[in-house]
Amino acid sequence: MKPFALFLLPAALACAAAHASDPITGTTALPRTKVTLERCLHAAAAVHGGTVVKLEMKNEKGVPTYEFDIESADGKAWDIECDGRTGKITEVEEEVSSAAAPGFAEKVRVDEEQARQSALARHPGEIVEVEYEIEPDGKASYELDIRTADGKERKVEVDATSGEIVEDNEEIYQIGRERK
Repeated sequence: MKPFALFLLPAALACAAAHASDPITGTTALPRTKVTLERCLHAAAAVHGGTVVKLEMKNEKGVPTYEFDIESADGKAWDIECDGRTGKITEVEEEVSSAAAPGFAEKVRVDEEQARQSALARHPGEIVEVEYEIEPDGKASYELDIRTADGKERKVEVDATSGEIVEDNEEIYQIGRERK
């Protein structure tokens, strides 16, 4: 197994406990998982070792999904998703620093502003983070995190070539750094 940092695990467990369902306060209930966060973390680290800089829990079409942002020793950044029901890795994307990055720039037909407008048309609110991703099939996409008026967060992925919204998921929680 490749080496990785576990510094986020205690914070993740504390966050999960803090987000437990509370019918009185209306706190968001965490999706039920059948495997532990630790099992998914080990599965992600087996794909790309490095330092986990961010952990997200999201609901992808009813499937509780952990997403680990891992920075590998070679300087690359990876978004690795793990199915919270099975512990299997479901997606590995390379995150690049900007829309001008090699592998991304040559696929762009829809600029970031157009992607922002499309995402905000679907979910009005404030964009709190933008990521530039190279998908497993080589396509480029913008991933925009939108904080809506009700305080919830949506992750909307817009194809950088077609402008189509290819994913739209609810983010349950995030631990780690945001990039704007």
